[in-house]
Amino acid sequence: MGKLLRALFFLVVLIAIGLVGYAYLGPIFGADFSAPQREVRETVPLDAN
Repeated sequence: MGKLLRALFFLVVLIAIGLVGYAYLGPIFGADFSAPQREVRETVPLDAN
């Protein structure tokens, strides 16, 4: 049981390191993480008297 938990912990650590590495090195390899930007204009009705 201890070997299984140790292997699972090791796998989680490797996945976390891979995810952080991808977040930092992704833009170098062409991954674009930025949100699409566009201007949004909407009219807002005001009920002020």
